[in-house]
Amino acid sequence: MFGWRQSPTGVRTSAAGTTRRTAITALVAAGAAPQLLAQGVYIRIPGRERQYPIAVAPFRGQEQAPQPVSTIVLADLERSGFFRSVDPSGFALDELARPDMNIWRDRGASWLVGGSMTRQGDGRFDVRFRLWDVARSQDLGGQSYVVAAADLRLAAHRIADFIYERIVGQPGIFSTRIAYVTKAARYNLWVADADGENAQAALTSPEPIISPAWSPNGQQLAYVSFESRKPVIYIHDVASGQRRLLANFRGSNSAPAWSPDGSRLAVTLTRDGGSQIYTIAASGGEPTRLLRSSGIDTEPVYSSDGQYIYFVSDRGGSPQIYRTGATGGAAQRITFNGSYNISPSVSADGALLAYISRDGGYKLCVQDLASGTASAITDTTADESPSFAPNSQLLIYATRQGGSNALMTTTADGAVKMRLPAQPGEVREPAWGPLVR
Repeated sequence: MFGWRQSPTGVRTSAAGTTRRTAITALVAAGAAPQLLAQGVYIRIPGRERQYPIAVAPFRGQEQAPQPVSTIVLADLERSGFFRSVDPSGFALDELARPDMNIWRDRGASWLVGGSMTRQGDGRFDVRFRLWDVARSQDLGGQSYVVAAADLRLAAHRIADFIYERIVGQPGIFSTRIAYVTKAARYNLWVADADGENAQAALTSPEPIISPAWSPNGQQLAYVSFESRKPVIYIHDVASGQRRLLANFRGSNSAPAWSPDGSRLAVTLTRDGGSQIYTIAASGGEPTRLLRSSGIDTEPVYSSDGQYIYFVSDRGGSPQIYRTGATGGAAQRITFNGSYNISPSVSADGALLAYISRDGGYKLCVQDLASGTASAITDTTADESPSFAPNSQLLIYATRQGGSNALMTTTADGAVKMRLPAQPGEVREPAWGPLVR
């Protein structure tokens, strides 16, 4: 990682603590407080198009259930940036209804959802729903799930996935998971639903945890732990909680990133001197060095097709994002706007690059890789660790708002932002998990 203060372990840190960004530079100096956004408040930028008006009626029997499934479904859809809510009040509607489409057209709805929740004798819930195309008066089908009460939120996310895919034509990502780190009395690595709810601690440590990275199958997390008083890379099985050592070479072992097929990881090692990029088999073993640079190369990430590795380097005099072939080769500079660009994340469709740029603060930027056009999509000044959702439409990142740390999502154009619930402490290092069907 980049930074201007060298620790005895070879990892560059700041007194504020160890994160990927603070390992590159000191935390942002105190300044004007960014705009405070309450949790659940949506920020819309005028001119955004393609917001589908949808009415999601309260599911019949929902008031007897521990989770308001229809409310969770609507919150998912709104957070995507593609939907706006139409008030369904005054109408009872379940999956068996035959709605009068003229009424819903008059209300401005183009899409309509109804459903029901029935508690069964064994305590599980039968959750059913149906989606209608109001403009065409078409029944677009539905699904049913029989789930334990603890899985009602997951059922709601799957319903939102179904609706999103039918209307938008792309996979929904609401039933995916996220990971992030908090620092309080101890460091915790959390795994949560994509809306920030249902967080479970995967690891607790008195020493820093950084750089969590999901395996392509969503079953494992690679991360860096300082439990050995130096950065060491582990691979953690999410279901069992078991972990194994991947890289503990001389010096620093950091910044793991999985190849799309899950067979290898790109990592940053200082075993041969300065920070350089290697790849290593997911089972461990001897790493392969990709590049030889007189500067610092770090923060590697694979493109979704596995052809390229994007990374950060100061080989040109200041931190910028470059890319090279997945097996090495010449490095091509990718970012040119600004003098300090770090923390790359590449969208799954290969079209966009997200990164953090230091320009009057640390701001989340998105660059079109075909044209090279880049722009900041946030107004905050302490953004860090962007990570694309697996459908390329949303990003998760950490920032500060109103003097407190915040876990945020934003659409890739910056039009719709939402603050997610997060566990207490300083929120760091979010990573969005893959689609798992």
